[in-house]
Amino acid sequence: MKLGLLLLAALPIATYAQDSIAVSSSSEYPNTFSSGSANVQTFDNKARRFNDWSISVGGGAAFMTQSDLTSFYDKKVNWGYNSYVSIDKQITHTFGLSIIYQRGETNQKAMLDGVPGQLAGVGVAKTKYNQVALLGDVNFSNILRRVDNHSTYRWALHGYGGIGLMNYNTSLHDNNEYRWSTTPARIPLFIDQKLDINSIYYQFGLGLKYNVSKLIDIEARTMYIISGDDEFDGGGWASPNDYNPNSTVSRYNTINDRRSDNMWTVNLGVSFKLGKHMSHLAWHDPLQEAYYRTNVLENASTDFVVCEKGDNDNDGVCDDWDRELNTPAGARVDGAGVALDMDLDGVIDLYDKCVTVPGPAENNGCPTK
Repeated sequence: MKLGLLLLAALPIATYAQDSIAVSSSSEYPNTFSSGSANVQTFDNKARRFNDWSISVGGGAAFMTQSDLTSFYDKKVNWGYNSYVSIDKQITHTFGLSIIYQRGETNQKAMLDGVPGQLAGVGVAKTKYNQVALLGDVNFSNILRRVDNHSTYRWALHGYGGIGLMNYNTSLHDNNEYRWSTTPARIPLFIDQKLDINSIYYQFGLGLKYNVSKLIDIEARTMYIISGDDEFDGGGWASPNDYNPNSTVSRYNTINDRRSDNMWTVNLGVSFKLGKHMSHLAWHDPLQEAYYRTNVLENASTDFVVCEKGDNDNDGVCDDWDRELNTPAGARVDGAGVALDMDLDGVIDLYDKCVTVPGPAENNGCPTK
């Protein structure tokens, strides 16, 4: 019996609880999934406030660095070039993605140890490459920017990282095994790496951007490319037999113990922002904007104008809403500026000798006998 009464009492509570937490999704505002603000609208192209697409082009120098044959040899720099073009999409104010195509050429040198080096002299190699990659872009300035910084936002530090595929052609010349000769028959070493799954490479770097205008940014960018390939510098094939210390072949690939030839580029580029909006999402900091607007409201001085039209009859009621603009001096008035007449006899209290008893004006508001 007691259990039945308990269940009977709990049933309405459970039913009400289920109704109270029920969630219904709606496209109208406000709804359960909104912030509660009445200013809720569908996010589409019309609702966008910022441009988020751009095209970037640039170019500069390229160097083979961590490799067997390097661009920095005998205290001299063997210059190469690098150029790029990319299509950029800004996902948020701190992160973007790019599809980037890079093309360039590096020049590098090295010399073998011992007798092989004396016979071959300085080996000279060249690498021509084409690269396609997906590149991530992190805006460090938007992440680290102080929210109370109200200065003009024109400089930004970016970090890049990505993965891609490349193809390259290399050539290696020396005065011994890799030279043009008919007697004995010898030719330089040429390697042709096709664009396939075996040509994956990685890259990361930094860029410093300057906002020239709403349409153009300029950037100084430096990137480090990890090829993961010991043939990228032109030093020769990278099969297990090519690392055999007993091999009689000139082993340029053993000059450096690392099995990945890496490259370094330094570029100057330009970004052309696409879209009709005044600013780009990469240059927007929502926290800074929110803080700035709050600061403006906190420091705004609102002047309340009392009696804009004055109080010409000095009855204490502004002429802006005074229904009797010529109230006699000294008369008590109501909130509308009308002189009081307590007994409603037509004689205002200022002149009424009998304030609580009606009477004609001829008798000063008092009744006649």
